[in-house]
Amino acid sequence: MFFRNLTLFRFPTSLDLEGLEDALVTHPLKPVGPLELSSRGFVPALGRDYAAFAHRIGDAALVAVGVDDKILPASVVNAQLTQKIAAIEWEEGRKPGGRARKRLKEDVLHDLLPRAFVRPSRTAAMLDLKHGLCIVDTSSRKSAEAVVSDLRHALGSFPALPLNAEVAPRSVLTGWIAGEPLPEGLSLGEECELKDAADGGAVVRCRGVEMRGDEIAEHLEAGRQVTRLALVLDDHVSFVLGEDLVVRKLKFLDGAVDQLEGIERDDMHAELDARFALMSAEVRRLFEILEPALKLSRVEG
Repeated sequence: MFFRNLTLFRFPTSLDLEGLEDALVTHPLKPVGPLELSSRGFVPALGRDYAAFAHRIGDAALVAVGVDDKILPASVVNAQLTQKIAAIEWEEGRKPGGRARKRLKEDVLHDLLPRAFVRPSRTAAMLDLKHGLCIVDTSSRKSAEAVVSDLRHALGSFPALPLNAEVAPRSVLTGWIAGEPLPEGLSLGEECELKDAADGGAVVRCRGVEMRGDEIAEHLEAGRQVTRLALVLDDHVSFVLGEDLVVRKLKFLDGAVDQLEGIERDDMHAELDARFALMSAEVRRLFEILEPALKLSRVEG
């Protein structure tokens, strides 16, 4: 249930998502066909044991996209192709040309696809209706944009744009370890990445060091800037914030998880509800702190 990475998009808070459940139900994940490489579509947000495709608590909705990919290693395809080419050379005494090889490869794929194993995967996303945020549980921009595209296709219109800052994020991150005050609630972790200002320059990754110690100070004096920085929110959540505005290595600490004490463990639905409520509250607070610090742009509509 707890997200591990956050790639954020913004959409207008005026967007009406009351029909979200009905829209997602009409675009479910379908079994991948015999001659298809993959299939994708929406799946129940809380898992296969639950019916709802959009699980909503207050102003937060959880959705999930499922993907079935056929596993067809290139080595297997090439081995089959080599055998077919060798057979033609033996029987006809000639080497197939480029077009013939292409057709042979298509024949090989046609033969192998129905027998290929299927690898399922799932990517969850949270819609924060209060702030107009689509938060995808991945650090891959490509994967996150695919989920947004799925939502756009299901809803007919979903004007979500990647999160954008009006200031250079690396300058803000550099300032924080150079001694500038952090926003209230945030404290420094023990990990950072620094890069030379010039393109193609050195990249330095530091772990387990004092962020405002001598070692980091030497890198700053050399002109390097912070491109990723480990931070802690209220002793509840630790994470690494990048200059690309992606939150990585998100971890919910004891200070947050302790709030789940007292929930009946035999009531799985109640526990999932509590975990989603906790996660959405912590992620929302994190955004509310980062928004003014990084001057994050809004999407009007």
